[in-house]
Amino acid sequence: MPQKIMDEQLSLDQQIALLLRGTVEVISQEELERRVKRAVTEHRPLRVKAGFDPTAPDLHLGHMVLIHKLKQFQDLGHEVVFLIGDFTGMIGDPTGVSETRVALTREEVLANAKTYQRQIFKVLDPQRTRIEFNSRWMQDMRAEELIHLCSRYNVARMLERDDFAKRYREHKPIGIHEFLYPLIQGYDSVALRADVELGGTDQKFNLLVGRELQRQFGQSPQIVMTMPLLEGTDGTRKMSKSLGNYIALEDRPEDMFGKIMSLSDSLMLRYYELLTSHDLQQIQRLHPMQAKLTLAYEMVVQYHGEEAARQARHDFEQRFQRRVFPEQPDAHIVVNLRELPDPAMPALTILEMAMRTGLIPSKAEARRLIHQGAVEINARRYDDPQASVQLEAGARYQMKIGKRKYAILEVRQS
Repeated sequence: MPQKIMDEQLSLDQQIALLLRGTVEVISQEELERRVKRAVTEHRPLRVKAGFDPTAPDLHLGHMVLIHKLKQFQDLGHEVVFLIGDFTGMIGDPTGVSETRVALTREEVLANAKTYQRQIFKVLDPQRTRIEFNSRWMQDMRAEELIHLCSRYNVARMLERDDFAKRYREHKPIGIHEFLYPLIQGYDSVALRADVELGGTDQKFNLLVGRELQRQFGQSPQIVMTMPLLEGTDGTRKMSKSLGNYIALEDRPEDMFGKIMSLSDSLMLRYYELLTSHDLQQIQRLHPMQAKLTLAYEMVVQYHGEEAARQARHDFEQRFQRRVFPEQPDAHIVVNLRELPDPAMPALTILEMAMRTGLIPSKAEARRLIHQGAVEINARRYDDPQASVQLEAGARYQMKIGKRKYAILEVRQS
Protein backbone atom coordinates (compact mmCIF):
# COMPACT_ATOMS: atom_id res chain seq x y z
CA MET A 1 0.00 0.00 0.00
CA PRO A 2 1.51 3.37 -0.93
CA GLN A 3 2.85 5.62 1.79
CA LYS A 4 0.49 8.46 2.65
CA ILE A 5 1.87 11.81 1.55
CA MET A 6 2.76 13.95 4.56
CA ASP A 7 0.19 16.66 3.88
CA GLU A 8 -0.68 16.82 7.57
CA GLN A 9 2.89 17.73 8.58
CA LEU A 10 3.78 20.16 5.80
CA SER A 11 1.63 22.39 3.62
CA LEU A 12 1.89 22.03 -0.14
CA ASP A 13 3.95 25.23 -0.35
CA GLN A 14 6.32 23.93 2.33
CA GLN A 15 6.74 20.64 0.49
CA ILE A 16 7.55 22.41 -2.78
CA ALA A 17 10.01 24.73 -1.01
CA LEU A 18 11.77 21.73 0.53
CA LEU A 19 12.02 19.90 -2.79
CA LEU A 20 13.31 22.99 -4.61
CA ARG A 21 15.96 23.68 -1.98
CA GLY A 22 19.44 23.60 -3.47
CA THR A 23 18.28 22.73 -6.99
CA VAL A 24 19.91 24.38 -10.00
CA GLU A 25 17.15 23.76 -12.54
CA VAL A 26 13.73 22.09 -12.59
CA ILE A 27 12.09 21.19 -15.92
CA SER A 28 9.53 22.23 -15.20
CA GLN A 29 8.71 23.72 -11.81
CA GLU A 30 5.06 24.24 -12.75
CA GLU A 31 4.70 20.56 -13.61
CA LEU A 32 6.42 19.55 -10.37
CA GLU A 33 3.96 21.65 -8.39
CA ARG A 34 1.00 20.11 -10.26
CA ARG A 35 2.21 16.56 -9.72
CA VAL A 36 3.03 17.06 -6.05
CA LYS A 37 -0.42 18.59 -5.51
CA ARG A 38 -2.06 15.66 -7.26
CA ALA A 39 0.05 13.22 -5.23
CA VAL A 40 -1.15 14.87 -2.02
CA THR A 41 -4.83 15.00 -2.95
CA GLU A 42 -4.97 11.52 -4.50
CA HIS A 43 -2.47 9.87 -2.10
CA ARG A 44 -0.54 8.64 -5.12
CA PRO A 45 3.20 8.97 -4.55
CA LEU A 46 5.55 10.12 -7.28
CA ARG A 47 8.20 7.68 -8.47
CA VAL A 48 11.55 9.43 -8.08
CA LYS A 49 14.66 7.99 -9.68
CA ALA A 50 18.38 8.66 -9.39
CA GLY A 51 20.97 6.50 -11.09
CA PHE A 52 24.52 5.71 -10.03
CA ASP A 53 27.11 3.77 -11.98
CA PRO A 54 29.18 1.61 -9.59
CA THR A 55 32.52 2.61 -11.13
CA ALA A 56 34.36 2.84 -7.77
CA PRO A 57 33.74 1.14 -4.43
CA ASP A 58 33.37 4.19 -2.22
CA LEU A 59 30.96 7.10 -2.14
CA HIS A 60 31.75 10.59 -0.86
CA LEU A 61 29.66 13.55 0.29
CA GLY A 62 29.47 14.85 -3.28
CA HIS A 63 27.39 11.79 -4.19
CA MET A 64 25.16 12.37 -1.19
CA VAL A 65 23.70 15.59 -2.62
CA LEU A 66 21.40 13.45 -4.78
CA ILE A 67 20.85 10.89 -2.00
CA HIS A 68 19.77 13.64 0.38
CA LYS A 69 17.29 14.98 -2.18
CA LEU A 70 15.95 11.43 -2.58
CA LYS A 71 15.58 11.32 1.20
CA GLN A 72 13.51 14.51 1.16
CA PHE A 73 11.15 12.96 -1.41
CA GLN A 74 11.06 9.78 0.66
CA ASP A 75 10.20 11.67 3.86
CA LEU A 76 7.30 13.26 1.99
CA GLY A 77 5.97 9.80 1.21
CA HIS A 78 7.10 9.40 -2.39
CA GLU A 79 8.54 6.23 -3.92
CA VAL A 80 12.31 6.37 -4.24
CA VAL A 81 14.18 4.26 -6.78
CA PHE A 82 17.93 3.96 -6.31
CA LEU A 83 19.05 2.73 -9.71
CA ILE A 84 22.40 0.98 -9.93
CA GLY A 85 23.69 1.20 -13.47
CA ASP A 86 25.38 -2.18 -13.57
CA PHE A 87 24.76 -2.37 -17.33
CA THR A 88 25.69 1.24 -18.14
CA GLY A 89 28.66 0.97 -15.77
CA MET A 90 30.23 -1.47 -18.19
CA ILE A 91 29.92 1.16 -20.96
CA GLY A 92 31.38 4.01 -18.93
CA ASP A 93 29.68 7.38 -18.55
CA PRO A 94 31.21 9.74 -21.16
CA THR A 95 29.99 12.83 -19.28
CA GLY A 96 32.72 15.39 -18.75
CA VAL A 97 35.59 13.27 -20.02
CA SER A 98 37.93 14.04 -22.89
CA GLU A 99 38.65 10.44 -23.81
CA THR A 100 36.78 7.15 -23.98
CA ARG A 101 36.59 5.55 -20.52
CA VAL A 102 38.07 2.14 -19.84
CA ALA A 103 35.18 -0.28 -19.44
CA LEU A 104 34.82 -2.16 -16.15
CA THR A 105 34.24 -5.88 -15.93
CA ARG A 106 30.91 -7.16 -14.65
CA GLU A 107 32.65 -8.54 -11.57
CA GLU A 108 34.09 -5.11 -10.73
CA VAL A 109 30.71 -3.44 -11.25
CA LEU A 110 28.85 -5.91 -9.03
CA ALA A 111 31.47 -5.70 -6.26
CA ASN A 112 31.18 -1.91 -6.23
CA ALA A 113 27.37 -2.08 -6.35
CA LYS A 114 27.34 -4.13 -3.15
CA THR A 115 29.25 -1.41 -1.27
CA TYR A 116 26.84 1.26 -2.61
CA GLN A 117 23.86 -0.46 -1.06
CA ARG A 118 25.59 -0.59 2.32
CA GLN A 119 26.50 3.11 2.18
CA ILE A 120 23.25 4.66 0.93
CA PHE A 121 21.21 3.10 3.72
CA LYS A 122 23.06 5.39 6.12
CA VAL A 123 20.60 8.00 4.75
CA LEU A 124 17.74 6.27 2.95
CA ASP A 125 15.19 4.02 4.66
CA PRO A 126 15.99 0.49 3.44
CA GLN A 127 12.38 -0.59 3.97
CA ARG A 128 11.08 2.16 1.70
CA THR A 129 13.80 2.27 -0.95
CA ARG A 130 13.46 0.35 -4.18
CA ILE A 131 16.83 -0.88 -5.44
CA GLU A 132 16.94 -1.57 -9.17
CA PHE A 133 19.68 -2.70 -11.58
CA ASN A 134 19.30 -1.60 -15.18
CA SER A 135 20.63 -4.94 -16.36
CA ARG A 136 17.20 -6.31 -15.42
CA TRP A 137 15.66 -4.87 -18.60
CA MET A 138 18.82 -4.38 -20.69
CA GLN A 139 20.50 -7.79 -20.54
CA ASP A 140 17.55 -9.51 -22.24
CA MET A 141 16.98 -6.80 -24.85
CA ARG A 142 17.22 -8.35 -28.31
CA ALA A 143 19.43 -6.84 -31.00
CA GLU A 144 16.44 -5.65 -33.03
CA GLU A 145 15.02 -3.92 -29.94
CA LEU A 146 18.31 -2.13 -29.34
CA ILE A 147 18.42 -1.04 -32.99
CA HIS A 148 14.86 0.24 -32.64
CA LEU A 149 15.89 2.20 -29.54
CA CYS A 150 18.85 3.72 -31.41
CA SER A 151 16.50 4.82 -34.21
CA ARG A 152 14.70 7.14 -31.80
CA TYR A 153 17.65 9.54 -31.56
CA ASN A 154 20.06 10.96 -34.13
CA VAL A 155 23.77 11.69 -34.24
CA ALA A 156 23.25 15.45 -34.65
CA ARG A 157 21.37 15.56 -31.35
CA MET A 158 24.06 13.49 -29.65
CA LEU A 159 26.74 15.89 -30.84
CA GLU A 160 24.92 18.71 -29.06
CA ARG A 161 26.36 17.29 -25.84
CA ASP A 162 29.25 19.53 -24.78
CA ASP A 163 31.73 16.71 -24.21
CA PHE A 164 30.93 14.95 -27.48
CA ALA A 165 31.02 18.24 -29.39
CA LYS A 166 34.39 19.17 -27.89
CA ARG A 167 35.94 15.80 -28.71
CA TYR A 168 34.52 15.94 -32.25
CA ARG A 169 35.99 19.43 -32.82
CA GLU A 170 39.37 18.27 -31.47
CA HIS A 171 39.30 15.13 -33.66
CA LYS A 172 39.38 12.89 -30.61
CA PRO A 173 37.74 9.48 -30.96
CA ILE A 174 34.16 8.88 -29.83
CA GLY A 175 33.16 5.26 -29.56
CA ILE A 176 29.79 4.27 -31.02
CA HIS A 177 29.06 2.51 -27.73
CA GLU A 178 29.34 5.87 -25.92
CA PHE A 179 26.26 7.12 -27.78
CA LEU A 180 24.39 4.22 -26.20
CA TYR A 181 24.98 5.57 -22.70
CA PRO A 182 22.49 8.48 -22.74
CA LEU A 183 20.03 6.35 -24.69
CA ILE A 184 20.09 3.58 -22.11
CA GLN A 185 19.93 6.04 -19.21
CA GLY A 186 16.91 7.58 -20.91
CA TYR A 187 15.36 4.18 -21.49
CA ASP A 188 15.78 3.42 -17.77
CA SER A 189 13.19 6.13 -17.15
CA VAL A 190 10.85 4.41 -19.62
CA ALA A 191 11.35 1.01 -17.97
CA LEU A 192 10.71 2.48 -14.52
CA ARG A 193 7.96 4.90 -15.62
CA ALA A 194 9.72 7.61 -13.62
CA ASP A 195 7.86 10.76 -12.62
CA VAL A 196 11.01 12.59 -11.53
CA GLU A 197 14.70 12.03 -12.24
CA LEU A 198 17.48 13.65 -10.25
CA GLY A 199 21.01 14.28 -11.51
CA GLY A 200 23.96 16.61 -11.30
CA THR A 201 24.15 19.60 -13.62
CA ASP A 202 26.54 17.62 -15.80
CA GLN A 203 23.78 15.03 -16.40
CA LYS A 204 21.20 17.42 -17.87
CA PHE A 205 21.52 16.12 -21.44
CA ASN A 206 21.01 12.51 -20.35
CA LEU A 207 18.02 13.45 -18.18
CA LEU A 208 16.39 15.24 -21.10
CA VAL A 209 16.89 12.16 -23.29
CA GLY A 210 14.75 10.35 -20.73
CA ARG A 211 11.97 12.91 -21.15
CA GLU A 212 12.10 12.57 -24.93
CA LEU A 213 12.04 8.77 -24.91
CA GLN A 214 9.14 8.72 -22.45
CA ARG A 215 7.15 10.92 -24.85
CA GLN A 216 7.94 8.55 -27.72
CA PHE A 217 6.84 5.56 -25.64
CA GLY A 218 3.55 7.25 -24.75
CA GLN A 219 4.43 8.14 -21.16
CA SER A 220 4.21 11.48 -19.38
CA PRO A 221 7.72 12.97 -19.56
CA GLN A 222 9.57 12.93 -16.27
CA ILE A 223 10.39 16.09 -14.37
CA VAL A 224 14.11 16.80 -14.48
CA MET A 225 15.77 18.19 -11.36
CA THR A 226 19.46 19.05 -11.53
CA MET A 227 21.57 19.51 -8.43
CA PRO A 228 24.89 21.35 -8.12
CA LEU A 229 28.22 19.56 -8.04
CA LEU A 230 29.44 19.89 -4.46
CA GLU A 231 32.81 21.55 -4.05
CA GLY A 232 35.45 19.59 -2.20
CA THR A 233 37.47 20.64 0.83
CA ASP A 234 39.57 23.00 -1.31
CA GLY A 235 36.43 25.08 -1.83
CA THR A 236 36.86 25.47 -5.57
CA ARG A 237 36.75 22.21 -7.50
CA LYS A 238 34.15 19.46 -7.70
CA MET A 239 34.63 16.92 -4.92
CA SER A 240 36.68 14.11 -6.36
CA LYS A 241 38.86 11.32 -5.06
CA SER A 242 41.37 11.96 -7.84
CA LEU A 243 41.77 15.57 -6.67
CA GLY A 244 42.23 14.58 -3.04
CA ASN A 245 39.54 17.05 -1.91
CA TYR A 246 36.89 14.50 -0.95
CA ILE A 247 35.19 13.41 2.27
CA ALA A 248 34.42 9.72 1.94
CA LEU A 249 31.43 8.19 3.67
CA GLU A 250 33.72 5.51 5.05
CA ASP A 251 36.47 7.88 6.19
CA ARG A 252 37.43 7.29 9.80
CA PRO A 253 35.13 9.33 12.08
CA GLU A 254 37.96 11.57 13.28
CA ASP A 255 39.07 12.24 9.70
CA MET A 256 35.54 13.09 8.57
CA PHE A 257 35.11 15.41 11.55
CA GLY A 258 38.45 17.13 10.93
CA LYS A 259 37.84 17.60 7.20
CA ILE A 260 34.48 19.25 7.83
CA MET A 261 36.03 21.51 10.47
CA SER A 262 38.58 22.62 7.84
CA LEU A 263 35.87 23.99 5.49
CA SER A 264 35.60 27.72 4.92
CA ASP A 265 32.57 29.39 6.49
CA SER A 266 30.91 30.00 3.11
CA LEU A 267 31.45 26.41 1.97
CA MET A 268 30.09 25.17 5.29
CA LEU A 269 26.76 26.88 4.54
CA ARG A 270 26.66 25.20 1.14
CA TYR A 271 27.11 21.82 2.81
CA TYR A 272 24.25 22.67 5.16
CA GLU A 273 22.04 23.59 2.21
CA LEU A 274 22.77 20.49 0.14
CA LEU A 275 23.32 17.81 2.79
CA THR A 276 20.87 18.74 5.56
CA SER A 277 17.37 20.12 6.00
CA HIS A 278 18.34 22.72 8.61
CA ASP A 279 16.85 26.21 8.44
CA LEU A 280 19.72 28.17 6.90
CA GLN A 281 18.70 31.42 8.57
CA GLN A 282 19.00 29.77 11.98
CA ILE A 283 22.39 28.35 11.07
CA GLN A 284 23.62 31.78 9.96
CA ARG A 285 22.72 33.16 13.38
CA LEU A 286 25.14 30.72 15.03
CA HIS A 287 28.81 31.49 15.56
CA PRO A 288 30.65 29.92 12.58
CA MET A 289 32.68 27.63 14.86
CA GLN A 290 29.52 26.36 16.58
CA ALA A 291 27.79 25.87 13.25
CA LYS A 292 30.75 23.92 11.91
CA LEU A 293 30.97 21.75 15.03
CA THR A 294 27.26 20.97 14.67
CA LEU A 295 27.65 20.05 11.01
CA ALA A 296 30.70 17.86 11.63
CA TYR A 297 28.97 16.11 14.53
CA GLU A 298 25.77 15.44 12.55
CA MET A 299 27.64 14.13 9.52
CA VAL A 300 29.63 11.69 11.66
CA VAL A 301 26.44 10.60 13.46
CA GLN A 302 24.83 9.99 10.05
CA TYR A 303 27.59 7.75 8.76
CA HIS A 304 29.23 6.31 11.88
CA GLY A 305 26.79 6.63 14.77
CA GLU A 306 26.40 8.70 17.94
CA GLU A 307 29.25 7.19 19.94
CA ALA A 308 31.77 7.65 17.12
CA ALA A 309 30.63 11.27 16.71
CA ARG A 310 31.04 12.01 20.43
CA GLN A 311 34.55 10.56 20.39
CA ALA A 312 35.50 12.44 17.21
CA ARG A 313 34.28 15.72 18.67
CA HIS A 314 36.11 15.04 21.94
CA ASP A 315 39.34 14.23 20.10
CA PHE A 316 39.04 17.35 17.94
CA GLU A 317 38.38 19.62 20.91
CA GLN A 318 41.27 18.09 22.83
CA ARG A 319 43.65 18.66 19.90
CA PHE A 320 42.33 22.17 19.34
CA GLN A 321 42.62 23.13 23.00
CA ARG A 322 46.07 21.53 23.36
CA ARG A 323 47.45 23.20 20.30
CA VAL A 324 50.06 25.76 21.35
CA PHE A 325 51.57 27.49 18.36
CA PRO A 326 54.90 29.25 19.09
CA GLU A 327 55.00 33.03 18.96
CA GLN A 328 58.21 32.81 16.93
CA PRO A 329 57.74 30.01 14.35
CA ASP A 330 60.66 28.59 12.39
CA ALA A 331 59.47 30.25 9.19
CA HIS A 332 57.13 33.07 8.18
CA ILE A 333 56.42 33.17 4.47
CA VAL A 334 54.18 35.39 2.36
CA VAL A 335 52.18 34.23 -0.65
CA ASN A 336 51.02 36.85 -3.12
CA LEU A 337 47.76 35.83 -4.77
CA ARG A 338 48.72 37.59 -7.99
CA GLU A 339 51.74 35.33 -8.37
CA LEU A 340 49.67 32.14 -8.39
CA PRO A 341 48.70 30.43 -11.66
CA ASP A 342 45.00 31.16 -11.18
CA PRO A 343 44.45 34.24 -8.96
CA ALA A 344 40.67 33.92 -9.42
CA MET A 345 40.71 30.49 -7.74
CA PRO A 346 43.86 30.63 -5.61
CA ALA A 347 45.01 27.36 -4.14
CA LEU A 348 48.19 25.48 -3.30
CA THR A 349 48.71 21.78 -2.79
CA ILE A 350 49.92 20.53 0.58
CA LEU A 351 53.22 19.64 -1.08
CA GLU A 352 53.63 23.18 -2.44
CA MET A 353 52.81 24.74 0.93
CA ALA A 354 55.26 22.48 2.73
CA MET A 355 58.07 23.23 0.26
CA ARG A 356 57.50 26.98 0.46
CA THR A 357 58.35 26.91 4.18
CA GLY A 358 61.96 26.02 3.38
CA LEU A 359 61.93 23.62 6.34
CA ILE A 360 62.05 20.44 4.25
CA PRO A 361 65.14 19.65 2.18
CA SER A 362 63.46 17.92 -0.79
CA LYS A 363 60.14 17.13 -2.39
CA ALA A 364 60.73 13.44 -1.77
CA GLU A 365 61.12 14.09 1.95
CA ALA A 366 58.06 16.35 1.93
CA ARG A 367 55.96 13.65 0.25
CA ARG A 368 57.16 11.10 2.79
CA LEU A 369 56.23 13.33 5.73
CA ILE A 370 52.82 14.12 4.27
CA HIS A 371 52.06 10.45 3.56
CA GLN A 372 52.97 9.72 7.20
CA GLY A 373 50.50 12.37 8.41
CA ALA A 374 53.30 14.50 9.82
CA VAL A 375 52.11 17.76 8.21
CA GLU A 376 49.28 19.78 9.75
CA ILE A 377 47.66 22.98 8.51
CA ASN A 378 45.43 24.85 10.94
CA ALA A 379 45.36 21.75 13.18
CA ARG A 380 44.22 19.44 10.39
CA ARG A 381 46.48 16.57 9.42
CA TYR A 382 46.92 15.78 5.72
CA ASP A 383 48.18 12.58 4.12
CA ASP A 384 47.78 13.45 0.42
CA PRO A 385 50.54 15.66 -1.07
CA GLN A 386 48.25 16.72 -3.94
CA ALA A 387 45.29 17.75 -1.77
CA SER A 388 44.57 21.43 -2.29
CA VAL A 389 43.95 24.24 0.17
CA GLN A 390 41.98 27.24 -1.00
CA LEU A 391 43.77 30.46 -0.06
CA GLU A 392 41.97 33.56 1.13
CA ALA A 393 43.46 37.06 1.08
CA GLY A 394 44.49 38.17 4.55
CA ALA A 395 44.43 34.65 5.97
CA ARG A 396 47.28 33.13 7.98
CA TYR A 397 47.83 29.38 7.84
CA GLN A 398 49.61 27.73 10.75
CA MET A 399 51.71 24.82 9.63
CA LYS A 400 53.27 22.12 11.78
CA ILE A 401 55.84 19.87 10.14
CA GLY A 402 56.88 16.82 12.09
CA LYS A 403 57.04 17.27 15.86
CA ARG A 404 59.14 20.39 16.19
CA LYS A 405 58.94 22.60 13.10
CA TYR A 406 56.40 25.41 12.74
CA ALA A 407 55.67 27.94 10.01
CA ILE A 408 53.21 30.71 9.22
CA LEU A 409 52.03 31.10 5.64
CA GLU A 410 50.47 34.53 5.18
CA VAL A 411 48.35 35.33 2.12
CA ARG A 412 48.35 38.82 0.65
CA GLN A 413 46.39 40.33 -2.22
CA SER A 414 49.37 42.22 -3.58
